[in-house]
Amino acid sequence: MKIISIVGARPQFIKLAPFARAIQDHNDSNHEPKIVHLTIHTGQHYSYEMNKIFYEELGIPEPDCNLEVGSGSHGWQTGEMIKRGEEVLVKEEPNWVFVYGDTNSTLAGALTATKLHLPVAHIEAGLRSYNKEMPEEINRVLTDHSSDILFCPTENAVINLRKEGFTNIINKGKLINQNFINSNLSNINFHESPGVINVGDIMYDALLLNLEIAKKKSFVLEKLKLKPKEYYLVTIHRAENTDDKDRLKNIMEALADLSKEKPVVFPIHPRTKKTLEALRISAFNFNQVHLIDPVSYFDMLILEKNSLKILTDSGGVQKEAYFLGVPCITLRNETEWVETVKGSWNVIVGADKKRIIESTMNISPKPDYNSRELYGDGETAKKIINLLIKIHIKK
Repeated sequence: MKIISIVGARPQFIKLAPFARAIQDHNDSNHEPKIVHLTIHTGQHYSYEMNKIFYEELGIPEPDCNLEVGSGSHGWQTGEMIKRGEEVLVKEEPNWVFVYGDTNSTLAGALTATKLHLPVAHIEAGLRSYNKEMPEEINRVLTDHSSDILFCPTENAVINLRKEGFTNIINKGKLINQNFINSNLSNINFHESPGVINVGDIMYDALLLNLEIAKKKSFVLEKLKLKPKEYYLVTIHRAENTDDKDRLKNIMEALADLSKEKPVVFPIHPRTKKTLEALRISAFNFNQVHLIDPVSYFDMLILEKNSLKILTDSGGVQKEAYFLGVPCITLRNETEWVETVKGSWNVIVGADKKRIIESTMNISPKPDYNSRELYGDGETAKKIINLLIKIHIKK
């Protein structure tokens, strides 16, 4: 059985790591069928150093093919990915094409495979912000409606897909377990309609897999001279903030005020840095706001785990904050990860300066949260592989 994974952005490398590990574990077990796993890197994020760090840290083999698309408008970038990716898929003829998350690489991979009549599996399906001004929302919807299997991270994602007319929902949207895979898959006909399956969140797999390693290998706290629970951590990368100078200015002014109480550590995304430079805002205007270069995944896990609170517009960071039990302030007007808001672990504040400051100072989560209950048991990748094998044998 041949699988091709199409990735191109940092969060997708993180999702790919436990999936690749699960495939390797299956092959090492000498169980049939053997799985050939190839990776296409679209080049959406094309920093050689960043990619190299991710391959080394996460144990991901270097991609079998790099399309080297690079940056550009959404239409141009997606089109180039489709054009260049089609040649590879025609040559390789995989049994399955896997796409991850909600980037242009996700949509391009799904459309390319669908046009070639290749089965598509979407990991992290069913998420909705219901804000179509977000490019990611368009990518999610189109990818889900182009896929053959929708691997959902939560029950709420299944509910979203049910609302859109998907009917072939496995196990009524509840998190599946190994016994279900072993006993009930024979009754499922994936040719009727796409299969919607709640397997749990693969990013929870990644966190459990890498956190203990990060504790041993990361010295970022020592490097930045930070004390645990004595700083705020910030990430900003979404276009709604980076491309809107008023929103970004409001956020930065809020960070300036917050930095009077605690240091603010801000690994800065290139897009955000570009806008700040256009605004002529420098770190020297902001007391203890420390703008630093992007950090590795291991360093980021350690920074998240030891932060007092996290302010972010990243969906992945919202979840990691929740997994780690760190209060989160989300710098957006909505979130796809509605589960994190329950129990007040995550507060949605937009870009309103007053709300950012007040929420950061006053957020008080309830202590009864349970990330395993909502996001699975850390064996999502294994479940996906076992499901795929059962479907392959059935065919």
